[in-house]
Amino acid sequence: MSTGPARPSSAARAGLAAVDPPRSSAAEDEVVGLCQDLIRIDTSNYGDGSGPGERAAAEHVMGLLTDVGLEPELFESEPGRANVVVRLEGADPGRAALVLHGHLDVVPAHAPDWQVDPFAGELRDGRVWGRGAVDMKDMDAMILAVVRQMVREGRKPSRDVVVAFFADEEAGGAKGARWAVDHRSELFAGATEAISEVGGFSVDLGGRRAYLLQTAEKGIGWLRLVADGRAGHGSQINTDNAVTHLAAAVGRIGQHPWPLSLSPTVRTLLQGVADLVGLTFDPEDEHTIDAILAALGSASRFVGATTRNTANPSGLASGYKANVIPGHAEATVDGRFLPGQEDEFLATLARLAGPDVALEHIHRDVALEVPFSGRLVDAMVGALVAEDPGAVVLPYMLSAGTDNKSLSRLGIAGYGFAPLRLPAELDFAGMFHGVDERVPVDALRFGVRVLDRLLRSC
Repeated sequence: MSTGPARPSSAARAGLAAVDPPRSSAAEDEVVGLCQDLIRIDTSNYGDGSGPGERAAAEHVMGLLTDVGLEPELFESEPGRANVVVRLEGADPGRAALVLHGHLDVVPAHAPDWQVDPFAGELRDGRVWGRGAVDMKDMDAMILAVVRQMVREGRKPSRDVVVAFFADEEAGGAKGARWAVDHRSELFAGATEAISEVGGFSVDLGGRRAYLLQTAEKGIGWLRLVADGRAGHGSQINTDNAVTHLAAAVGRIGQHPWPLSLSPTVRTLLQGVADLVGLTFDPEDEHTIDAILAALGSASRFVGATTRNTANPSGLASGYKANVIPGHAEATVDGRFLPGQEDEFLATLARLAGPDVALEHIHRDVALEVPFSGRLVDAMVGALVAEDPGAVVLPYMLSAGTDNKSLSRLGIAGYGFAPLRLPAELDFAGMFHGVDERVPVDALRFGVRVLDRLLRSC
């Protein structure tokens, strides 16, 4: 892996020089409206199939693509869980294809907690507000705006691009990307790389702008802890209490001090940040690492959780009356493991749970780590630097997961690249699944310009 901030290679610089700089475009002019319209379609995913589904949003996307002469395909994994895929022919169809993908679902929003209606797509203070504004209807809108403009102008991307809008990412992708990979793999024929969400956004480091390009993501181990015991009267002595067994296991897991473990991606990021802000990076010293993380501001929420495995208890369920000891108790744990550590991680959780508590998998998916090098990385770096001269680009690991996990089953290497130039004071990381989610209009327009450059040079 590369060991420092990325700047365009000589080949990438030559390629960029050969491309006319983009002008203010129709894509820039319509991206805000596209984002607002997508937010106004409620695609809340509760994880249990009770939400409205993605069909309405998928049909809206179909209309936007067919409007410019494309012939996308809409297919459902089950009623309402709709996905849309279309393939753009590249200038060099002999090259391997790129998958450019987004998801149409969002996590639920509790409206009373918000300053605005989370599904109104309100434009306020130069920002688009609403659920999905950063996760990830902003990127969906950027993709649609750029693709529509390219088709209208008769321009082709540098290679074939498979454009996909998936359902169900917020619940692990079983009804979306995973279903498409398992049942419609021919749609991704010839593709070797993919780009999607939560990367390419800017952070301020000592007065200099740096963009974090996602080259890794932690694996997912959502678990159910199950304890059985002897039911009985609450006034009696009970040494086989399911609640007691479960509570002890939850406490051990929640308080476990997971050891520091830095992957190549995280080491490169921490060294790059340290160099930019004048700190010393010692991979064995947690105090220096904490200082480096602090320099990342709100982005430290993403990065800090990638320095070790994590397992957070997230739910408890047992009992039905104060004077009745139940015979069964359950808890849920959100586990996230680093690349190459899945088996060790699960073994540790089993040990912490103890002999009286069983572990059941709710959702399990791989960790990913791909090179911070190559033609696609050069193109992403080059597109960013062309629009923001003087910026640097660093790799990072996402503590959460994306649909790139599903595409990896086809041997497709996935990157996170939804480019946004953000004001330093914006708590971007806090927007994800948070209250008052919003994205600056200028950031959307910037993202359109970068994405257009990327598709012409990748």
